[in-house]
Amino acid sequence: MGPGSKRLRVIVTRARGQLEPLARRIEGLGLEVVRCPLIELEPIGPEHVEVDGYDWVVVTSPFGARELLRRARGTLARVAAIGPGTAAVFVEAGVEPALVPAVSTQEGLLAELPRPAGRVLFAGAESARPLLAEELGADVVPLYRTSALRPDPPPEGDLVVLASASAAEAFAALGLTLPAVSIGPETTRAAEAAGVEVVAEAQTHDLDGLVDAVERQAN
Repeated sequence: MGPGSKRLRVIVTRARGQLEPLARRIEGLGLEVVRCPLIELEPIGPEHVEVDGYDWVVVTSPFGARELLRRARGTLARVAAIGPGTAAVFVEAGVEPALVPAVSTQEGLLAELPRPAGRVLFAGAESARPLLAEELGADVVPLYRTSALRPDPPPEGDLVVLASASAAEAFAALGLTLPAVSIGPETTRAAEAAGVEVVAEAQTHDLDGLVDAVERQAN
């Protein structure tokens, strides 16, 4: 942006409890942030999750990782985290994931998970894609429910940041025609399937990658 040019307005759509770290990083680039949560995450399911006896525990989101760590009873054997953002939650808690696939999708995780996988627990969103659980014959424990929010009036901006497939679908439902930056392949697929134009995808599927992708669009 040149001198005197208008600051790019970036709409951040993460859930309230997850929004601020990303918003502040984007503001640190000198951009204007429009805070507009488009999803709400509600913990559901059992108070305790027994993890003893599983050869692998598969987790596909940072929120799911936090909920699992909070409720887990027993010893986590091998953890498969779908991407670096999910893996970081485990690392911060002192649990080193045994697998973080190069491609942050369920297909990418399946491609790298050793076979036979043995007894597998899939812990995640109630609405998670069933592919991974079905392919592995995994036990499934839903840990949270994702609900779409519809702000009135809708947000105004120049670029929208989408950090989950649920946020992508919620944004598409608003009917706005804004370019989007996506955190990774799962989110890109959901956004494009819903008619959202994705102009950039984070090279690393985490907060750093999202911020870098936004910065590239702003320059």
